Order: sequence, then C-alpha cells, then structure tokens
Amino acid sequence: MSAKVFKFSELANADLVIDAIYEGGTAGNAGDDPITKLMGCGNQGGFRYKGSYFDISMCVLYSEMSNTEWPDQIDYERGQFIYYGDNKTPGHELHDTIKKGNLILKCAYDNLHLNARTKIPPFFIFSKLQGAGRSVIFRGLAVPGARDVSQTSDLVAIWKTSGEQRFQNYKAIFTILNEPIIARSWIGSLEKDVEGQINVPDSYSTWLRTGKYNPLLAPPSVLHRTSQQQLPQNPIEARYIELIKTYFESHPSGEYAFEKCASVIAQMMDKSIISCDNTRPWRDGGRDAIGVYRIGISSSYTDVEFALEAKCYKLNNSCGVKETSRLISRLRHRQFGIFITTSFVSLQAYQEIIEDGHPVLILSATDIAKILLMNGISTETDLLQWLLQF
Repeated sequence: MSAKVFKFSELANADLVIDAIYEGGTAGNAGDDPITKLMGCGNQGGFRYKGSYFDISMCVLYSEMSNTEWPDQIDYERGQFIYYGDNKTPGHELHDTIKKGNLILKCAYDNLHLNARTKIPPFFIFSKLQGAGRSVIFRGLAVPGARDVSQTSDLVAIWKTSGEQRFQNYKAIFTILNEPIIARSWIGSLEKDVEGQINVPDSYSTWLRTGKYNPLLAPPSVLHRTSQQQLPQNPIEARYIELIKTYFESHPSGEYAFEKCASVIAQMMDKSIISCDNTRPWRDGGRDAIGVYRIGISSSYTDVEFALEAKCYKLNNSCGVKETSRLISRLRHRQFGIFITTSFVSLQAYQEIIEDGHPVLILSATDIAKILLMNGISTETDLLQWLLQF
C-alpha cells in the first residue's frame, strides 16, 4: 500500500500523518524546503525550532538517516528514536555549535530529570525521502527519554576521533508517541506560541501531566526477511561486506578466522553476551562457538547457553536448509542459536526456522554492517584496522 502524499501546495494547511510523504518544491532553491511550509521554522540543519534555544515552543529534528558516523535510527518495535547532536566535526566544544542543537538537548533533558516537563517543547521527527529531492517523511511526535531508559542513559556525551582530534557529541533517546495524526490546528497554535492550545494530542498531554510514556509500537507483521532485506541496504554497507569477505579470503586461517570475527560481532550486538568461545575447527560438532547470555543483574541473574554458526559467503551465495539445519540439530536443551553470514539465508530456510519455532537468531550481511557502524567503526579505515585483530 502506497504512503499518503501531500503536494507542496498543500503543506501550509496539512495535518501531520505518520509515515506520510511531504513533497518539496521545484524552484531549485531553499524555498523548496517542505518543513518550513509545514512547521513555520528554518529550512536548514538537523535542529529547526521556534523561539530561542532556551525558550522553544516546538522543535523539528530532521535526519537524512544516512550518516554512518552518526547513525540516527528509529526502533519501531520500541517506539524510540535515537538522534545524535550537531557537534559532528572536531574543533568545537560539546555545546559550541551554530544551531545550538546540543544546548537544546541539554535543556530538554535537564528539565526532564527535574520533572519540569512543561518547559520541554514537543519534538517533530522528519527524515529525508531518499532520491526525491527535498521531500520528507513525517516519523512522529516525540518527547525526550523513554520508560525503559534511565536518566543516566537517555542523553549521553560520546567521544569520537577525526584524524588526531577528539571531540564530543550527544546521543539522545526519544520516545515517539502513539499519535497517528497531528492536527494542523495544534501546529498553528505552537507556531504562534499562544496560550490555550487546541487539539493537543492525548498522549502528549498525558506525558506533560504525569510523565507517562505511550510509545507508538509497531512490531513487524512478517517475521522472516526476504533476501533483499538481508543484503546491504546502501553502498556503504555493501563496501563493508566486500572488505570483510576479501580480508578473510586471503587470511591464512580462512573460515576459522571469520568464526572468531563472528563471535566478536555477536558480543558487539548485545552486551548481555558475556562470553563466546570458538570451538576447535576440527572438533566443532556443528557449532563454531559456544557462548553464555546473561539475563538479570549482578546480584540476581541466570545464564543461558547458545551456539553460534558462521558462514563467510559471497553476497549472491545463499545459506540454505543444509547450513541452518547443521546448527539447529546441534542445539541442546535450553540453548538458542545465532547464525551469522556475510550473505543471506534462503527464504525456505528462514521460513522453516520461524514456522517450526526454532530459537535461532539470524544476522545477515546488512546486520553485520549495521552492528559495526553502531559500534563506532564508521570508516573503511576503521574497519580494516579492526579486522587486524583476527
């Protein structure tokens, strides 16, 4: 089913609809920006707000969703949005940015932690529609923090290195509220910063009064992924997989070295994996590694064992029933499995895993690339340096 599309001429009076497309203009200049016509704010940058940065009536967060060093992302199943601040190049202090985006984040999360929610503006999330000029997609109404994220984790200053220069930027976690449509009348009252706003969304009003989050949860309707969904989703991911495949093709230990790499990738994916030890290549029993997944906290926890199988295949070489069955048949009672491949799992094998209820997690080519990028391996140089440990 196609997404709803709002023409550029309609934007001034349009409601905001989740995942609808808002077309840009065709004049070929900054006036083509649809967010300006929709929200009455600026036409450049990731932070676009009304008012001064310490007294904002509303704020738009815009992302192209394609920056590998600062990978903004939407977690649809949790209803969360991870957004990085605007200090993305060295030479500036954390809050010393032209658009004052990091100051906006600091003020919002300071007020959140002080329970001064009425001082926090609503945030409107937009992303670029790839390959469509200035057109954008509305992703939702958001507020800072989340119900399952602590005050020490919802806004974190992280270090990055560029060349020989170190600098900090914010990583912020927002909750996208369960509001499918945002009324134009409310947006208009926010633009004018008037008292007695009308048509305030219920979940936003509840959050202001009580601090209770009502996230927009959207679990996938289909649990198995197509081959296309498992393969690299952009040229950067494709390049990462190409470099990994080339590296291990020429490695003296070949497939066994990749198995060690896969074990580390699994631990990068989930910090609850406290160990993942590779088995000897001539006595693996159908498992390339055995690991332990810890559930709980330091004073009260239980450990669950898992088995890992890794395949360093070319992108067009699928992993079929033969490969996945090898792992499944070796799973012991109360174990789960992780199957990691630089290619993809065939539809038949994937469907059998899901439909037969096998406790197997599949990490394909796109997953490997995303895990590396999310863990700060954001350039080809970083990747090649990281691979040297294997």
